[in-house]
Order: sequence, then structure tokens, then C-alpha cells
Amino acid sequence: MTASGSNFDSEAFTAAHPWLPFGTVVRVTNLRNRRSGKVRVTDRGPHAKRRVIDVSTAAARELGMQRRGVARVSVKAFYEDQDGAAPSGQ
Repeated sequence: MTASGSNFDSEAFTAAHPWLPFGTVVRVTNLRNRRSGKVRVTDRGPHAKRRVIDVSTAAARELGMQRRGVARVSVKAFYEDQDGAAPSGQ
């Protein structure tokens, strides 16, 4: 169960963020390989210092960061992504 009340699904394109409203869609870009994807904020976290977002397994795979588990990323919310459409991969 996530902080937003939804069941966690590691194959959904979701993320935990410390303060963005639940339901916000953000574009996460892996700065090393430039791969990006959209995720929906459904939980709070990460709870480790110096980390800004925690993505699901499916999102980590799309971003090319599943093997290492961490990566330097940029996180941006765009108005046009907030229309209620499902994030990429769903």
C-alpha cells in the first residue's frame, strides 16, 4: 500500500517523491544515458539522503538504471502531462 492509498505495482510507471502532490506526472531523465520516461507520483519518499525520487522497477528498467539501482536524474513536471493521461508504458 502506498501513501496515496493505492496498491503498489512494480510494473506500473510510478514513483515516490517527498512533496509533489499525488497524481502528478513527472518526466524523469537518466543524465548518463539520456533515457527518459513519465511516472505518476503515488507515494512519499525516498527516505535516503541526497535522493530526490524513487521509481518503480518498470520505470527503472525504461530509464536504464535497474542494474545499478541509482542514477543521477532530472525530474520535471510539465503542464501538458497533467491531463490525466496514463504515463508512458501503461
